[in-house]
Amino acid sequence: MALETVSLNRSHDGMQGVYRHASRETKTAMTFSVYVPPHQAGAKLPLVWYLSGLTCTHANVTEKGEFRRACAELGLVFVAPDTSPRGEGVPGDPAGAYDFGLGAGFYVDATRPPFAQNYRMWSYVTEELPELIAQEFPVDPKRQSILGHSMGGYGALTIALRHPDRYRAASALSPIVAPSQVPWGIKALGGYLGDERAAWRKHDTVALIEDGARFSDFLVDYGDADQFLTEQLRPELLEQACSQAGIPLILRRQTGYDHSYYFVSTFMEDHMRWHAARLAR
Repeated sequence: MALETVSLNRSHDGMQGVYRHASRETKTAMTFSVYVPPHQAGAKLPLVWYLSGLTCTHANVTEKGEFRRACAELGLVFVAPDTSPRGEGVPGDPAGAYDFGLGAGFYVDATRPPFAQNYRMWSYVTEELPELIAQEFPVDPKRQSILGHSMGGYGALTIALRHPDRYRAASALSPIVAPSQVPWGIKALGGYLGDERAAWRKHDTVALIEDGARFSDFLVDYGDADQFLTEQLRPELLEQACSQAGIPLILRRQTGYDHSYYFVSTFMEDHMRWHAARLAR
């Protein structure tokens, strides 16, 4: 897993890097970003994973997320992978829709052709990239947490529920909490995994909780001016599922905020501090 450095920029006395490597899972070149805060030589730092939403790459949060000042203060490494495999020969949505195919991997290992060969984002994010990060960066694998936005919020919550002993904290900004019940998720899960809905449940936060998965606690923010709130996000379903399962949930409705990175950047520091408190235990 040879690592190519694409760019390095000093920020808040730490280093923001962008990197590329040949992925064994997606069989393509994959690009990701890592912010390493200032630290003493030999230190092993807590690690926060950030999963992006539809149409995004690593660059959206790297350039617009406004996380570095908090990460530098709190001593957090911040890793942002891409949202899908990219490159010539990688199958995408032939209709060019933004919510399926390129930029819309939905953090699953596709089982349906032609996507099964390359669209292995679950294994990439949960297995391959963590191996590479642990090998190349000063991180403590025993202190990891995860968050994401929109499709990435859905990814973060489902990954945490399926790996509760790996992540000390999980949060989300405007997540798709029940993809099996909303248009974005139905299209993606059906397209990648096929029509058998039982296979979808392990990639659905609400369904996982209903089926017995548990996590220590969640923090979720969404805006009441989010154009996708009613049809696609459905935060009330997560609130109901967590309540019935006894999972502590802080669910915050933020007045006047939409789905954009203006919203994400506003509450990023809150999430970094929430994660840092749990990673310090």
